[in-house]
This record gives sequence, C-alpha cells and structure tokens, in this order.
Amino acid sequence: MSSGGRSMRTSSAETSRPFRGVTAFLWTEALVQAHEELAMATAMVVQGVLLVFVWILNPALIGVALLGAVVFSMFTMGQRVLNEAAYIRIDHKANELYLASPLTAEGYFLGLSAGVMIVYLPPVVVVGVLAELVVHLTALEVGLLVAVGTAVWLSAASIGYILSTMFRDNRAIWAYSSLFFNVFGVLPPVFYPLRLFPSSLRTIVLLMPPSAAAALLQSAIGASHPTVGQIDLAAVGLVVEALGLFAFAVLWARRTARER
Repeated sequence: MSSGGRSMRTSSAETSRPFRGVTAFLWTEALVQAHEELAMATAMVVQGVLLVFVWILNPALIGVALLGAVVFSMFTMGQRVLNEAAYIRIDHKANELYLASPLTAEGYFLGLSAGVMIVYLPPVVVVGVLAELVVHLTALEVGLLVAVGTAVWLSAASIGYILSTMFRDNRAIWAYSSLFFNVFGVLPPVFYPLRLFPSSLRTIVLLMPPSAAAALLQSAIGASHPTVGQIDLAAVGLVVEALGLFAFAVLWARRTARER
C-alpha cells in the first residue's frame, strides 16, 4: 500500500477512535508518578505555608484559605504536567515511542494529565475535607467545589501541556513554570477574599481560572459579595476557558505529534 494510503487509513482510524489508549497510559503515568516520593512529599508545601500565614495574620479567613488551597492545588497540577511532559520529551524522547504505538496524541495528553492528577489528588481531598469541617459546606457547595476544581485542573493541565512543547531545555522550564503558576495562583485573590483585592483590577483576576473559581466559592459561602455581573464573568469565563483550552490542547497535541 502506498504511503498516501497508509496515511489516509491512519487518519481515518484516529478520527473514528479519538483518545485511544488514554486509560492504559493514565495508569502507566500514575505508576511512574507514584515513585516520585520527594515530589509527592513537597506537593503541599506552598499551600501549607500560605495557610499558616493566614492562620497567624487573620484566623477568621482560614476557611477561605482552605478552599483556596484546594483550587491552587488543582491549578499547580498543570505545572506538574508541564514538567513531566517536557521531561519525557526532552530528556528521554519517550513521547516518540509512546506516540508510535496505537496511543493517540490526545490520549497521550489526557492520560498524562489524569495520571498526574490521580497521584497528587489524595492530599487535596484531605484539605477539602478540612475546608468542609471549618466552613460547613452544604452539598451544593461541595458540588460547586468539585466542579470549579475540575475546571481549574482542565485549564491548567491544558496550559501545562501546550507550554511543555515550547521548551528545549528543562532548566528553563523550572523557572518559568513556577513563576507562571505562582503568579496566577498566589498573587490573585485565591487564598484571601476577592473583596480585599483592588476593585479596578477585579475584572482581570476574574478571567484567571484559579481566582475565578475562588470567587465563585467565596460568593457561595458568603465570604465575598461580588456583583451579579462579576459572578457571571467568573462562571462563564471559567467554563469557556476550561473547554477552550482543552480543545486547543487536543488540537495542539495532534499537530505536534504529526511534526515529531
């Protein structure tokens, strides 16, 4: 069969079976991540430090900070996707081996992201339970926490994977990825109420996934009282960004796989 025929058959197979192999690669990546004991032990250091600061400076805000820690943790999983995807591609070039198998490019991206999340999710669940005990979340508020946390994770994992393809040196990634995710997750009102953030800049932070998610949670528990327009902006922006970034990451994964 000609190369054109093989290409057409491969393209047709990928179209009919998107995300092929995602489950198998998810568990493969989870097993790899489970052997990163040091990374697992330090996964909650930043969140822990910020929670201690809030407890010392204003204990009344510890409930808001705990919810923010959950959101921030889901966001920083994108940093881990960035580092892991770049490490596989730059140091080992194992992505070429994976993508030469029946695993699709989008299955590789989603399996990698979900494998990282599964390993680092347990301590986040513990913080979520603490938040429930402190804030006394209702069932609807717990559902909101899960929904916005998932949206933040999807946005961050998509950003992390896209950025991972743009570097040629892991040493550059360490600096830029930490700066990017901390600027988006620490400086905006994630660990503290939106009402304490300058009003002139609130529109900007409500378009950032972590602070948009935090604002929705803070509004639900009464810690902040954003306007209806601000709530709509945060909710719509979070959903559109999560789905849009995920769709772009899938297309980007397919494109970069073809260019390998």
